[in-house]
Amino acid sequence: MVTEDFTDQHASGGAEDAGSDDQRGPDNPAARFGASMSPRASAKTLQARLIRKERENLERVFASFETEDSVARAAALIAGARRRFIVGHGRSAAFAHLLDLDLSHGVSQVSLIDGQSTRSIDVLTDVRSTDVLVAFSMRRYRRETADLVHAFAQRGGTVVAVTDSVDSPLVAPASEVVIVPTCSASVTDSATGIAAVIHLLTALTTASAKGSRRRLTERESLIQEMGLYI
Repeated sequence: MVTEDFTDQHASGGAEDAGSDDQRGPDNPAARFGASMSPRASAKTLQARLIRKERENLERVFASFETEDSVARAAALIAGARRRFIVGHGRSAAFAHLLDLDLSHGVSQVSLIDGQSTRSIDVLTDVRSTDVLVAFSMRRYRRETADLVHAFAQRGGTVVAVTDSVDSPLVAPASEVVIVPTCSASVTDSATGIAAVIHLLTALTTASAKGSRRRLTERESLIQEMGLYI
């Protein structure tokens, strides 16, 4: 469960204020179009507004993680696990897929719960205390992700939640929570900060996981042997 220290740390200021509902606007693309995007605006004007907002958002992301250690703590949990599962549904499936691809380069026992090669019910059948589930869920929060996170935690596994608000349904059952600002001038919430967090998680986890150097070297040797790239 999330500790009181986490709640106190995020009670005022920091990433979740930058991603609050008041600043992010409506939670559906149709409503956001009328609220934040004028059909009469030129492409140049709209592009400038989007770039400015994304730059501000990314600055908030890095500023927040310079003053608190949730990403580093999350990376330590992932590195110390025996098995690492990653999940996300809807738009968050793309974030889960990116972390799976990047983390698998240097870390073993990484599985993306995609409903095909790895299914939620199979994972929940055999949860161990040394397992970690990294779950991505941004508003509007998908029910299947929240249900999986709760069930995984109830069975003794460790949950790392990457989400956009302290009000997210992933917060309560998680052992560690990374709150990512997602303010945007577009019809969708920003993914810029989430991509940055995935980059940080990958780098910090790979740097501290056992056998990363050997795995990276062996992987590169196989890539050359198989001629995967032009």
